[in-house]
Amino acid sequence: MAKIGFISLGCPKNQVDSEVMIGLLEKENHIITPDADEADVIIVNTCSFINDAKKESITAVLDAAQLKKTGKCRRLIIAGCLSERYASEMYAEFPEADAIIGTNQIPEIVRAVGGEDVPPPDSYGRSDAKLFLYDHKMPRRLIGPTHSAYMKIAEGCSHTCAFCVIPKIRGRFRSRTIPSLAKEARRLADGGVKEITLVAQDTTGYGTDLGMKDGLADLLEVLDKVKGIEWIRFLYSYPDAVSDRLIRVINESEKICRYIDMPLQHASAAVLKSMRRGGSRASLARMMERIRRNIPGVTLRTTFIAGFPGETESDFHELRDFCREMEFDRMGVFTYSDEEDTHAFGLRPKVSARTAKARQRILMEQQAKIAARKNRELIGKEFRIIIDGPSAESDLLLQGRLESQAPEIDGVCLINDSEIESVKSGDLRTVRITKAMGHDLLGTIVNG
Repeated sequence: MAKIGFISLGCPKNQVDSEVMIGLLEKENHIITPDADEADVIIVNTCSFINDAKKESITAVLDAAQLKKTGKCRRLIIAGCLSERYASEMYAEFPEADAIIGTNQIPEIVRAVGGEDVPPPDSYGRSDAKLFLYDHKMPRRLIGPTHSAYMKIAEGCSHTCAFCVIPKIRGRFRSRTIPSLAKEARRLADGGVKEITLVAQDTTGYGTDLGMKDGLADLLEVLDKVKGIEWIRFLYSYPDAVSDRLIRVINESEKICRYIDMPLQHASAAVLKSMRRGGSRASLARMMERIRRNIPGVTLRTTFIAGFPGETESDFHELRDFCREMEFDRMGVFTYSDEEDTHAFGLRPKVSARTAKARQRILMEQQAKIAARKNRELIGKEFRIIIDGPSAESDLLLQGRLESQAPEIDGVCLINDSEIESVKSGDLRTVRITKAMGHDLLGTIVNG
């Protein structure tokens, strides 16, 4: 038995991996401690999607390595995407590491903690690698709030987007079965979870590898019947895969959030073609209009890349104008990260980092005005809210989210009134919005 300090970095999909590893370790009677100084073993679950993520992961590993030198820690294990992608380099750069665990070696974490030899991942870039896919039978311990959980419905990716290295890190797209997901949802509900957020590299591609035509719609219809689950949402949808049936299922359900997260990446047909995405400003606008027309009150969230190789001023202006016309409810913009082992790495001409940053700033400043106006329009209106708990701002405030606010990535709604003492995490209430504060809102509870 060991005390284990666990550092989980990256996206919600990586968080699920961390929760599975923690579940496996607790099953063997190991203890997870939030105090790294007290840990016998430190595990860093890393991310390597873009340069900033790699830097954050490397910093975390260096900090853990220092604890091994000066503190109680006797073993350091590096897991996740960075390990899968750069296994040989990691051993050379971090001799303090006792084990390197890749994304397809999650069950090996128990052996690694126990001091057994675990061979480093050797599957990077191999389409025939043995690929891991967790299911409902595997133990899992949530590391976030107990009333809200992510469910990974598929692993890997079979798209060929020019900028993305995920298919090489995670392998080909592979879906879990509906019965497995339904059993996990029921288990989560039995544990007090009220909100589930479905994640995958492409949630709208769910079931295609299993021969399903409209797999996500099928899955949502099953999850909609799970007692105890009050809110269901899905992230990371793909532009050409939001079917009429999926729209209908969302619109007809009281549990499925009217929230579509769809990374569009760009609006210029030339850039989209270079990205290996396809589509055009006109086709994307038609799709947005179709979704808004058939799901009244839907929240649309997207992300774009600024500074992709070959992006001209004209391409950028087209993107800027598209964003202004579409008035997305939520929008993020990343500057292009030049990743080796991607098709885009060899594309020319490169856009300077300074230009990419300037374009990102212009888009985000434009979006900030749109988002602020949309938030002001909510004042005086009433909405359902899920309570997350005390606010980080003050003990006198509660924090929750509207249906239009996904966990961790969107703003929150703060609650300041006499009702807060009777409210607990996971409660669903109704609030009246009283103030808009940038990305966040302030509201008061209108039902007991």
